[in-house]
Amino acid sequence: VKKANLQLKFLDIWDVDVLKRPQDINKQAHHTHLYSSDFLIVRRAQEFQIKITFDRPYKPAEDKFAVEFVIGPSPQYSKGTYIPVFPTEERQSVWRGRIVETSDNVITMGITTSPECIVGKYMIYVSVVTPYGIRRTRREPKSDIYILFNPWSPADPVFLDDEEEREECIMNELGIIYHGTYDDVSERAWNYGQFEFGVLDACLFIMDKADMPLSNRGDVIKVTRVASAMLNSRDDDGVLVGNWSGDYTYGVPPTSWTGSVEILLDYAGSRGTPVCYAQCWVYAAVFNTFLRCLGIPGRVVTNFFSAHDNDGNLKMDIILDENGKLDRNRTKDSIWNYHCWNECFMARSDLPPGFGGWQVVDATPQETSDGMFRCGPASVAAVKHGQICYPFDAPFVFAEVNSDVIFYRRQKDGTLEAVKVNQTHVGRMVLTKAVLHDGRRDITDHYKFPEGSPEERRVLEKAEEFGCQREKASVPQSDVEVEIPNLDVRVGDNFDVTLQFKNNSDQRRSADVYITGTVVYYTGVPSAEVLFKTPKVKLEPLQSKDEKVLVRVEDYMHKLVEQANIHFIATGKIKETGQIITAMKVITMHNPKLIVKVTGSPRVSEEMYVSVEFTNPFKFSLENVDLRMEGPGIMPFKRTSITWIETFSPRRAGSTKLIASLDCAALRQVYGETELTIQQ
Repeated sequence: VKKANLQLKFLDIWDVDVLKRPQDINKQAHHTHLYSSDFLIVRRAQEFQIKITFDRPYKPAEDKFAVEFVIGPSPQYSKGTYIPVFPTEERQSVWRGRIVETSDNVITMGITTSPECIVGKYMIYVSVVTPYGIRRTRREPKSDIYILFNPWSPADPVFLDDEEEREECIMNELGIIYHGTYDDVSERAWNYGQFEFGVLDACLFIMDKADMPLSNRGDVIKVTRVASAMLNSRDDDGVLVGNWSGDYTYGVPPTSWTGSVEILLDYAGSRGTPVCYAQCWVYAAVFNTFLRCLGIPGRVVTNFFSAHDNDGNLKMDIILDENGKLDRNRTKDSIWNYHCWNECFMARSDLPPGFGGWQVVDATPQETSDGMFRCGPASVAAVKHGQICYPFDAPFVFAEVNSDVIFYRRQKDGTLEAVKVNQTHVGRMVLTKAVLHDGRRDITDHYKFPEGSPEERRVLEKAEEFGCQREKASVPQSDVEVEIPNLDVRVGDNFDVTLQFKNNSDQRRSADVYITGTVVYYTGVPSAEVLFKTPKVKLEPLQSKDEKVLVRVEDYMHKLVEQANIHFIATGKIKETGQIITAMKVITMHNPKLIVKVTGSPRVSEEMYVSVEFTNPFKFSLENVDLRMEGPGIMPFKRTSITWIETFSPRRAGSTKLIASLDCAALRQVYGETELTIQQ
């Protein structure tokens, strides 16, 4: 009888409810209600609640129990992979627990995780102390808990003290990525889809695939650095295979993707087979999904005329022969028309004060860092102030936005003489999407002081102290200028390139001019020459004069590569003075658009129709055309052939977009989108 009485006394656990429905207190308070997940998802350093039902009322004075959190295969308290949480003030561990409410046999317990705890998926147990040892609940996979970074908590290193910025950089699934050229900016919509089913598991799988120690997964610096290496496949079977060749036979052309979800689910679903193919904006967009999904504020940034410097100095070298004609074989450095990377927001406790905030991370494999293809996190503030001695990879980012373009004339004996320096071409403009609307935000001033200002000169001197080399030769100013103005050209049109000459001297000037037009990949790598002309120009004193050069459709049409850029370089030598004149212009040919139309009742779970229309403007037929379409919260990714009407039923209310792309070998980079608002 005594034994039976004893058994009645100790607590037995009947039920554990982790309050995981989207409308319950936890997901609402933790801003995780949008995740398509049947699990509880919470953010660290913020209280969440669970309800425990015992077989009788809980007596604080006598009953001893703990809620235990376990992550990984061999949990240890010292490694932060086993954490017991106690309900009483006297007994607290690294995570705090308290009784919020007691009602009959049910208690509601509040649990606050530590601000540096491991980010990932935890198992949960409830254990009770009995006279016969500890009784523990059975493993219940349905009550597993995901713990994420928390930009809403001042204690978390990713804290971002701006509600609208958080709404944009954590909660927004729809992005705009800028491309083209700085004076002719194009944009493409992107579905980050960080809340879509399976994406959170895919992001955690990336850290597993990197063999990242669990104990490092609470450190945002280490997480972003590992991810910048893992999102490219160059040395670790990471997520995406880069391809800039123009031949995408065995995968999806980079210009065809409309969002990150398909890429991440393919990678995780194949247990880590890299997905084909990516270029810089695809890397940046998928990295952005990773950041936002795990709770790290992230945004995609585009740098126009981004230097990719092959030898670590601040000089982009363009070599001319003695007559001023471009020498393609000897010009090795490349200037990308644009380059996309990411910024993520974090405190940098490893750096002096003032270098926290936005940090550059870049997953596009350009150069190695500590032996792997990765870049960052590099403090944007450190880049702006030339403090490039701090980790990680700040000199590389500094060169991307600050290099000088130097034209050298190669003499007959092989020596190089600097004949023109352009200090304003590289890093011409840095853009990211505006907060909570579709406009653009110019953040060039985050990266550098105004060109020619005393602060800018000081910064460049500071960078030189840390080993960045610049061109010191003083180049005489030519008294003749040449410029190529921008053009709005559609693919398939003939067009004129205008050279605008201006003679600033009071004497006659004449020049032999070389103008080349070369189809280039957006990375600045030349593909095929489509124009080479050598006009002779005579200028009266103080005269301005335009020289037009015709570019015919038959010269360029079948040589275009996917982003339809033609790079024009005009160079020449003034006969009277021997001075060199130069001008550069990238012309982006504009593709026809897709027209996306939606009909039907815009309500959750009601059927709607979307049609995609496209008119082929060319005199030849397009073959093997691929269409893709998706929209966060309304339509999972679809792909099909050309005439297309699709039905879908929205899953959740709110304003969103349908994004479509058309792709074939003869025509890349064709997009369309439509906005719609879904009612409950």
